[in-house]
Amino acid sequence: MNYGLWAKSSRPFVSQPISSPTALASPPAQQKLSSPSPMLPAGGDPTPSPPFSSAITTPDGWHPRTAERRLLHLLHHCPDARARPLELLAFAVRRALHAAPPSPHHHSLVALLLLSSPPPPALPLLRLLPPDAPPPPLPLLNAAVKALSASSSPDDAFRMLSALRRLHSPDRLSFLPLLGCVSSLPLLSALHSLLIRLGFLSHHAISVALLKPYPLPHARALFDEIPQRNKCAVAYNTLITACLKARDIRAARHLFDEMQRFRRSRRSVVSWNIMIAGCARCGRDDMAVGCFERMVREMEVPPDDGTLAAVLPACGRIGNIGAGRWAHEYARKTGLLESAVHVANAVVDMYCKCGDVASAREVFEGMQQRSVVSWNTMIAGFSLNGHGIEGIELFQEMRRQGMEPNAVTFLGVLGCCSHAGAVEVGREIFQSMLSEYDIEPAIEHYGCMVDLLGRSGLVEEANALIQGMPMKPNAAIWGALLSACHAHAGLGIAEVALKELINLEPWNSGNYVLLANLYAETGRWEEAGELRRLMRTMSVNKAPGQSLIEEARF
Repeated sequence: MNYGLWAKSSRPFVSQPISSPTALASPPAQQKLSSPSPMLPAGGDPTPSPPFSSAITTPDGWHPRTAERRLLHLLHHCPDARARPLELLAFAVRRALHAAPPSPHHHSLVALLLLSSPPPPALPLLRLLPPDAPPPPLPLLNAAVKALSASSSPDDAFRMLSALRRLHSPDRLSFLPLLGCVSSLPLLSALHSLLIRLGFLSHHAISVALLKPYPLPHARALFDEIPQRNKCAVAYNTLITACLKARDIRAARHLFDEMQRFRRSRRSVVSWNIMIAGCARCGRDDMAVGCFERMVREMEVPPDDGTLAAVLPACGRIGNIGAGRWAHEYARKTGLLESAVHVANAVVDMYCKCGDVASAREVFEGMQQRSVVSWNTMIAGFSLNGHGIEGIELFQEMRRQGMEPNAVTFLGVLGCCSHAGAVEVGREIFQSMLSEYDIEPAIEHYGCMVDLLGRSGLVEEANALIQGMPMKPNAAIWGALLSACHAHAGLGIAEVALKELINLEPWNSGNYVLLANLYAETGRWEEAGELRRLMRTMSVNKAPGQSLIEEARF
C-alpha cells in the first residue's frame, strides 16, 4: 500500500491525538484554507475531488473523500487512534465508505484492518449491510482475511474467505495470508486443491508460499515441480529452512551449494544466515562457525547483524575465540557494535563463554545503550567464570542505575553469590525477588539457593529449603544437595537425596558413584560395595569419559 502518493496530494495536517471517543462524530466544518482544524482537515479541500452523485454524501454532510482523508490522517499520525480500531471502523461504516464507488483511497480502510489488534469483527459487519448495498471492495476483504490470519483466529479467516467468495472472485492476495496460518495438513491439502482448481498455483508467490507450511517430504516434492527458471532465492531459503528443522544438514548444504549455480537464486545474506543459525540449532556449532568462515572467505555478501548474532554464540559454545574476535572487530568497523544492542550482547556472551572476562567487560563498558539482556549477560559471565564479587557489584550497579532486573538476572547474581560464598547477600537477594520486584522464584532460583547453601556447608538449611518449596524438586535440586553432602559429609541427608534421585533418574550412574565415594571416604566399605552391586543388579553402567576436539569444517 502506497501511502505516500495520497499524502502528497492531500494538504498538510497538524498531528494531534484524538481527545475523546466522539472526535470523529461531528461533521466537517466549513473553514478557510488558511486555518485548518488543529486535529483533522476541514470540509474544504484545495484539491478538487472527482465528481460524485449527491446520494453518496451522508445526511450529516460527510463526503467519502473527506472521511477517507480523516481516517488516513489518523492512521498515519495518531497512535491513540490506532489503539481504537473498532471506533475507526464504526466511523467508516457510518460514513458509507464501503458503499462508495471504487477509489484508489480505499487503502485507508485496508490499513485500518491491518492495524487492528485484535482485528474487528468483519463478518458481523458484513451481515449488517443492507441487502441492496454494494459489496465492500475486494482489497478491503483481502485485508480482513490477512488481519484474521495474523491473529489467533485462523478459523475466522477461512470463514471470511467463504464470505469473500460469495461477493467477489478472489485473487492471489486472498489466499496468501491463509497459507501462513494453516496448521492442519488435511486443511492445507484442501486449500491446495482449491488453488489448483482456481488456477492460482501458476502464480509464483502462491507456489513459494505453499512450501513453508508443508512438512519436508511434501515441500520437497512441490519444490521439484517448480521449473528451475522460477526457483528464486526465497524458494531455496524456504526449503533449506525445512531441511534444517528436520535436522537434515546434508540436504540443506546440497541445496545451499546448488543455489549459486543459477542467476535467479543467487545466495543472499539471508541464505547464509539461515545456514549458520540452522547448523547451530542442530547442535553443529563447528559447522556454523565453518560456514561463517566460508562466508568471509568467499565474500559473496557481507555479514550483517543477523549473521553475527547467529555465529557469536556458536563461537562461545565451542571456544573458537579466533572467529569470535574477527566477528567483534568486523562489528566494530561496520558500526554494528554501537547500533545493534543484540550484536554487542552476543560479543559479550562470546567472550564470557571463552573465558576472556576482561574483553567482555571492556565491550560491556563501551556500550552506548544497554538492555536488561546486556546486564544479565555480563552478570552471568562473571558467574560462569567464578568472579562472584564482580557479579554482585555489577548487580548493585544495575539497581543504582534504575534498570529493572528480571528472573534471569536473579539466576546470574545468585550464581555469583555461590562462587563468592556470600550467603547473607544471597538470602537478601532471594527474598527481594518477591518482596521488591514481584517475581515469583522458579525452581531454577531454588536450585541456585540450594547450591549456595550447600557450598557454604549449610546442608540442613538447604534440605529445609527443599522441603518448603512450593513445587516438586527435580533431579538438579537433589543433585545439588547430594554434591553438598559429599563435600561436607552430610551422610544422612545424602541417603535421602539419593533415594529421590533414583526415583527420578534410575539410569544415572553418577548418583550411585557419588554416594559410593562418600561411603568410602567415611570408611563404610560394606555399604559402598553394596551400592556397587546394586548398580550391577539394575544394569547401571558408569558413563565413560569423553573429550571434545574441533573436527568438522563447512
